[in-house]
Amino acid sequence: MSKLAQSLRDQSLEELEASLFETSKELFKLRNELSLNKKLDKPHLLQALRKKRARTLTILKEKGRDGR
Repeated sequence: MSKLAQSLRDQSLEELEASLFETSKELFKLRNELSLNKKLDKPHLLQALRKKRARTLTILKEKGRDGR
């Protein structure tokens, strides 16, 4: 198990939901920047944020909260 997944599992539901909100907000900003500029300074962040969001959603579902 990755360190990120373990640290997410140790968080409370409220912390996970806040993390999900922040990750989704950052992802939205990056996608918006990409659509406006057709280029990103750090394109690898898109994939990393998508994976982090998916991990957070998975752990929320494991703990019994939908999170959407």
